[in-house]
Amino acid sequence: MTKQIERRVAELEMRASGNALEGYAAVFDGRTTIADFEEVIARGAFTASLGRNDILGLDDHDPTKLLARTRNGSLKLAEDSKGLHFEINLPDTSLARDIRALASAGSIGGGSIGFNAERETWSGKVRTLHAIDLREISVVSAWPAYPQTSVMARSALQQDCDLGRRIRILQLEGNIQC
Repeated sequence: MTKQIERRVAELEMRASGNALEGYAAVFDGRTTIADFEEVIARGAFTASLGRNDILGLDDHDPTKLLARTRNGSLKLAEDSKGLHFEINLPDTSLARDIRALASAGSIGGGSIGFNAERETWSGKVRTLHAIDLREISVVSAWPAYPQTSVMARSALQQDCDLGRRIRILQLEGNIQC
């Protein structure tokens, strides 16, 4: 019998424009209500999964709407003290351009993870996920389950522009000379 993959949707912040989407697909220690119970993702829950799976970056959990994957490096995932950080280098496709435009306009409803629970504990009606077999992350247009996550669109040019702007401000203030 194959386990049904669980999905969790999280609210995302989308701003700026560029070739990449980045943010948090899941955050640690934040509670959310799922059906008739609450759920928490424990720190380190994704650690084992990140190195062993080819994890997909999808639109609305649809495997025919592939945006990126870890196998080719277009999806980068890492755990840090906040949660599961991701970066999707968007391809030059109509789907990716549409998502980039929606993200820049702040119209994306959220982000989501698709997973199987490998190790969990229950305390009354609170489920804590200690080990997650992550299968995919998605950009979704639906309502969030985990409101603590974030995503933003960016490009390498944006970083250069921000640095250049800071240098110009310092020059105007007389703090640096070129």
